[in-house]
Amino acid sequence: MLQIDLKGKAAVVTGASRGVGRAVALLLAEAGCDVGITYQNRAGAADAVVADIERRGGLGWAEGGDLADARTAERIFARAQEEFGGLDIFVGNAGIWPVEDVPIAEMSDEQWRRTLQANLDSVFYTTRAAARMMRKHGRIVLISSTAGQRGEAYHADYAATKGALISMVKGLCIEMARQDVTVNCVAPGWIDTEMCVVPYAGGGRKRIEARIPLGRVASAEDVAGPVVFLCSPLARHITGEILNVNGGSVLCG
Repeated sequence: MLQIDLKGKAAVVTGASRGVGRAVALLLAEAGCDVGITYQNRAGAADAVVADIERRGGLGWAEGGDLADARTAERIFARAQEEFGGLDIFVGNAGIWPVEDVPIAEMSDEQWRRTLQANLDSVFYTTRAAARMMRKHGRIVLISSTAGQRGEAYHADYAATKGALISMVKGLCIEMARQDVTVNCVAPGWIDTEMCVVPYAGGGRKRIEARIPLGRVASAEDVAGPVVFLCSPLARHITGEILNVNGGSVLCG
């Protein structure tokens, strides 16, 4: 049976104390990878993920802090250098989705800046640090969204940041090609995570699923599989691409 084998590889996954980041970290570990993870304020949950990584036979560690602070990003990747001696895989997953519907005419400066810092500044700082220590044949995968491709009414801040990540991937893949490092993007739609609890309430999930061609929202593991594929030798000639993992919803209005 063909299996993804990442033994001897070292990865950092941001925002991995729960949800998609957690699922990615554990699947990487299942494939034989050592994995460092980041979290903002869920130290206990992050420690549990590290324990799960180690139960799968990998070296695991967790570092907390606000990734929108460049100093935090530098500290995290200094830890990666210390633990791993370099980096083979970086998955930029950390981010927020402000749950309230807010028309752009009413959006505050504070919300706009907070979303850009959490979703864009943090990815810039961490991707920059990862690129500096990425080994040859490395992999960078950023997590965007269907909103980054078609926009999202009442969530202009979120859509703008996710669209920016797609543009970042398109440019960075050229920069990193000389090192034989691929740079790709995974764009999920609706996912069964804590972030979506509010819109799923009161029949919201059924209404959302009715607009998805496959008729269901994704699990975190549904997203993790394609991410790990892009991190594997099977995807060695794929770069600069946006891999949609949304049940076909990006094609619907």
